[in-house]
Amino acid sequence: MLASVALTEPPVLDNELDRVWKALSDSTRRAILDLLRQGPRTTTQIVEAFPHLSRFGVMKHIDVLREAKLIQTREESRQRINSLNVVPIRQIYERWVGRFEELWASHLLRIKEDAETNPTGAHTIKARTKKRPKAG
Repeated sequence: MLASVALTEPPVLDNELDRVWKALSDSTRRAILDLLRQGPRTTTQIVEAFPHLSRFGVMKHIDVLREAKLIQTREESRQRINSLNVVPIRQIYERWVGRFEELWASHLLRIKEDAETNPTGAHTIKARTKKRPKAG
């Protein structure tokens, strides 16, 4: 089953997604992305948000995020404005998380059906969902 899934995936995406996984593997880069979730920031604003790192260190992290296409940068006069690009994260979700979500959803539905058809389980479920009289 896994072999058929692997054959249907476009191999080009794997190289692109490898860069995204690498970028997301670092806590500082994830913190930069969290900062950009709040809105676009200049490069200087990003550097200032990480006072424990050198400007050079933050710039290296920003470069990795740009290479992974997680950050888009545009120039306005003498400033560089950085924005979050969620498309690569969505691609990871669709490629990896979405498939496992379907698998778990079917397992959870089966467990729910088993619990509802089991007399002991059905009684327990009804007891928990039964409305209690209001205290008054």
